[in-house]
Amino acid sequence: MKKIALLAALLGALPLLSDAATAAATTAPARSLEQQVDALFARWRQPGTPGAVVEVIRDGKVLLSKGYGMADLERHAPLTPASRIAIGSNSKQFTAFCIHLLAQDGKLALDDDIHRYLPELPDYGTKITIRHLLHHTSGLRDYFELLFLTGTHGDDVITEDDALTVVERQHALNFAPGAEHLYSNTGYLLLGQIVARVSGKPLAEFARERIFAPLGMTHTQFQHGYGTLVPDRALFPIASSNSRSSAFSA
Repeated sequence: MKKIALLAALLGALPLLSDAATAAATTAPARSLEQQVDALFARWRQPGTPGAVVEVIRDGKVLLSKGYGMADLERHAPLTPASRIAIGSNSKQFTAFCIHLLAQDGKLALDDDIHRYLPELPDYGTKITIRHLLHHTSGLRDYFELLFLTGTHGDDVITEDDALTVVERQHALNFAPGAEHLYSNTGYLLLGQIVARVSGKPLAEFARERIFAPLGMTHTQFQHGYGTLVPDRALFPIASSNSRSSAFSA
């Protein structure tokens, strides 16, 4: 009977507890947008932690732009909205954009055979088009996997020449072009080469002139060459590989 009475007392108190909690929530001051985001990223605000840059945009207006954590743990450099961050394979969309701009200019066609622009590639016995490269359906073997088979490590410096050399040695495909889809770094390496050869300019320069500058993306660039200096660069392993033609953005 005592247990039943205690349970009844607790159940009877629940509405009072709920009312008290509701009252407290009502009287508590509303947290600002920055305070809410700070709470979400609290674990990355500690000393010695890698972090992130957050930007909140509503109706085209920037409401918050803030960095959390470190851009370089070794040098204890904080990550800020001005930090240049390697965006990895997100740069592929810009390479594809360059190809479409050249197609729009009438300098190439998406269904052109890639050997027209890259005659040094082996004869695979079948046509591979620029469109195949764009859509990851070429069947070409991925140069990263090939280099890893030779003993190359992920943090080794890999130049475009290294990648092109191993690709040129492949005389067979993984599958017939267009038959399957397989994500391919090789395809976008070759697309970057096509942009340079058709435009007469390095991919980095062409992208800057035709995409980044017109759009006001003054803090976005392709890294052209391993030794290219990138001000305010956030330390990121992908930066060691020039062959990806990585873009840096802030």
